[in-house]
Amino acid sequence: MTTATARHSDRRISPVFLGIVAVMAVTGWATWTGFAAQPGVAVFLFVTSAWIVSLCLHEYAHARTALHSGDISVGAKGYLTLNPMKYTHALLSIVLPVLFLIMGGIGLPGGAVFIERGRIRGRWKHSLISAAGPLTNVLFALVCTAPFWLGALDGVPAEFRYALAFLALLQVTAAILNSLPVPGLDGYGVIEPWLSYGIRRQVEPFAPFGLLAVFALLWIPEVNVFFFDAVDAVLRGLGVNGWEASAGQQLYRFW
Repeated sequence: MTTATARHSDRRISPVFLGIVAVMAVTGWATWTGFAAQPGVAVFLFVTSAWIVSLCLHEYAHARTALHSGDISVGAKGYLTLNPMKYTHALLSIVLPVLFLIMGGIGLPGGAVFIERGRIRGRWKHSLISAAGPLTNVLFALVCTAPFWLGALDGVPAEFRYALAFLALLQVTAAILNSLPVPGLDGYGVIEPWLSYGIRRQVEPFAPFGLLAVFALLWIPEVNVFFFDAVDAVLRGLGVNGWEASAGQQLYRFW
């Protein structure tokens, strides 16, 4: 009975996560109804809490896929509770992505559920575990943009529409960045099982610096323009105009 109870508690949704969802729901309602005296404050809290929810779901997708692939240790580590405080590197998974969101309006991929890869057999399973996170961002982007590509914007308040557009931009940037085949990112994790042992050994020392290298490249004007042109093309394909995402970012940065 004790073991069964422990296993159940390992997978129970964390009150921390539920609290974040509650903030998202309340501030989303405030944005929709115009209840807040300053709409920018409501948009800020709504987008930030929704972004944290997406980060939690991103890491949960990794953990849940790993569980079904053979790593039964993820439950004991608390990864199935959606609690962001349980991640191996809460700084990388939550704090830094939120800071970059506040400072630059970019969906920086987080990362840090520790998967015991030795428990998993089969290269396809390893690839799927890595792909699960970015696919979650893709799904989140589709949900955010659904009113746009379904043509269901009638009656949607402008502030809420702009907030959704900006949140979609964050999800698209996170999905693209994290899908790059750069050591340390999920895109490399997808192809890593298919590389030779020698190549993996040579690349391994660079993994801790992969995200920093990508971020540094984005400071190069030509790379930055190319990247955001790609993001804008994806958003337009989903029915979102660039000015709507920009309006959402302006509301978000109310200060």
